[in-house]
This record gives sequence, structure tokens and C-alpha cells, in this order.
Amino acid sequence: MRDRIFLDSNILIYSSLQDDKGKHNETLNFLEKLKDKIVFISTQVINEVYVALLKHELKNEDIQNIVLKIIDIYNSSIITVETIKKSWNLRRVYNLSYWDSLIVASALESRCEVLYTEDMQDKLVINTLTIKNPFL
Repeated sequence: MRDRIFLDSNILIYSSLQDDKGKHNETLNFLEKLKDKIVFISTQVINEVYVALLKHELKNEDIQNIVLKIIDIYNSSIITVETIKKSWNLRRVYNLSYWDSLIVASALESRCEVLYTEDMQDKLVINTLTIKNPFL
């Protein structure tokens, strides 16, 4: 079975913005290496990307085009009531923020082995999921 990967919003934001050319290029190179993997995002990630791009004052049409491209490239998992309930326990046990616990719950529901983010503890293992910071 091919690796199943989950991406947090920060990675997709860096790939979409060119404010920091170094981080942008590093992120594009990182994403290129994931082409043979099965990659997931969640509806939460999609919304976080949209809001972050709004804060950078991109035109709404440009934001929608970026988000549509992301949706076209990656598998999307939907946040359900069950996802929310699972996140409550993850939040308590692993001392995660509510939003991070939703990301982890989505990654676990998608049967991913790795969650790439810079917002959580690098190399933390939660059940069958390992959190990795791709920028370290």
C-alpha cells in the first residue's frame, strides 16, 4: 500500500503565497516529493487556507482558484460529528488545541500514517499517526 499522508493548512498556505520566497520554494519542493503518495486534507484545512489567504488580501476570485486547485489535487475528508467527538478525546489525552485535535482526528479517520504540520510536536506518535514538521 502506498503511504497515506495528511497535510495541515500551513503547508498549503506556504505553497500558495510568495511572501517568503524561501519558504514558498521549500514547500513546493516538499510537495513535489509527495506526488507518489496518497495525500489527504480535510474540510477544516480547506477553510483555514481560505481564511489565511483572505488575511493576505488576495482577491476572492484568486483565493477560490487556489482552493479549487487544492481540492482537485488532494483527497478531502469531511469533518463529521464523529470526527468532532474523536477530537475531544485526542485533545484531552495529548493536550492538543481543539483545532489541532480535529486535524489529528481527520488524519486518523483517513488512515494516514504521517501528518505534516509545523504547528504540533515533531515526531509525536498518536495511535498509528506520526506528526512530522517538514521544515526541520
